Amino acid sequence: MPLLFEQDVPTKLVAKAVALPMTVRGHWFLSPRTEYSVAVQTAVKQSDGEYLVSGWSETVEFCTGDYAKEHLAQLQEKAELIAGRMLRFSVFYRNHTKEYFQHARMFCGNVLKPYLKDNSGSHGSPTSGMLHGIFFSCNTDTSLYFADFYCMYTAYHYVILVLAPKGSPGDHFCRERLPQLDASSNKFLTCCVEDGELVYRHAQDVILEVIYTEPVDLSLGVLGEISGHQLMSLSTADAKKDPSCKTCNISVGR
Repeated sequence: MPLLFEQDVPTKLVAKAVALPMTVRGHWFLSPRTEYSVAVQTAVKQSDGEYLVSGWSETVEFCTGDYAKEHLAQLQEKAELIAGRMLRFSVFYRNHTKEYFQHARMFCGNVLKPYLKDNSGSHGSPTSGMLHGIFFSCNTDTSLYFADFYCMYTAYHYVILVLAPKGSPGDHFCRERLPQLDASSNKFLTCCVEDGELVYRHAQDVILEVIYTEPVDLSLGVLGEISGHQLMSLSTADAKKDPSCKTCNISVGR
């Protein structure tokens, strides 16, 4: 059987030479949303012990897709392992500059409008560059989805959830691509009735960010100053996930 080699590529991976006859298969873990070019050559052992090496084959180019639902389910399971206990809370908030909210009031009809999610987080998340939303809000008649789990070379991890009003375009988008969570029973964010009132709880040991897929009327909330140390955006725009972290990375095939 022929021996397969991989052409010189940035990963510098080559098949290991072993005694023939046998097939040598190079295994490569492919990244999502990535373009690849692959070419191979064969080496056949002759009677004199030398190898007859072919030329390079025609180059095949292809592009991998987003994470499928089963891949996101793997991420969800990993995130659940470190989510920690659930803490009660009463307010969703959006941390931004005073000028940001003034602009919404003056030029956007007092409404925070959804914007396209950037490419921060997992490279294969179906929401990156595809889903419009606002990082924060809540609605009692919504569907809740798990969207991502990642870190950016830090000890703490992010969990991204999506809240979409039932039947909305955002809901249809997520239903086809993301694992849906039970809003009253999951490891990240819950809403249930206790003693006649709605009670919200969030996971203690992860940084939880929520994307709401619809415009938000500022008159429905309260604007106020935040004291102490805070970051303008916890998930830095287009920041890449740490590919070496064993806590939040998964294998999607080879």
